[in-house]
Amino acid sequence: MESENFPEELADALVGIQRLIRRRLRRGLTRPRLRGAEVELLRLVESRPGIGISDAAKELYLASNSVSTLVNQLVKDDYLRRETDPADRRAARLLLTEHAEKRLADWHRRRAELVAGRVARLDEADRETLRAALPALRRLADTLHEEAEES
Repeated sequence: MESENFPEELADALVGIQRLIRRRLRRGLTRPRLRGAEVELLRLVESRPGIGISDAAKELYLASNSVSTLVNQLVKDDYLRRETDPADRRAARLLLTEHAEKRLADWHRRRAELVAGRVARLDEADRETLRAALPALRRLADTLHEEAEES
């Protein structure tokens, strides 16, 4: 039987883990910190090079003008490059700069090391429980994503 508090406890645990990972990764950074929305946009462009601003806005559930503002700042800071879409000269396609690729690679490496180190401290039963939960967590993310698209 599922506890009536389970959904709230799950959401709190996921948010807490994400917050702690973010805080740990910020420690020791010598360069200016990127805001959450900036990192989300960079990660989206990393996974979908050439994405347009309106598609990025839909994917991130932000207004197009908000994404445009983020893009302008990230272009200015040498994290993003805008190229004209050959299919529609009015549209821009977004690409990471080498600077952004290096910063994201460093972030991915540091995050993997952090999480791997903490997971290694757990006993084998807990590690296996987490491993077994991954498919269900991905399906949960998919349903949340689908629901957001329908709204």
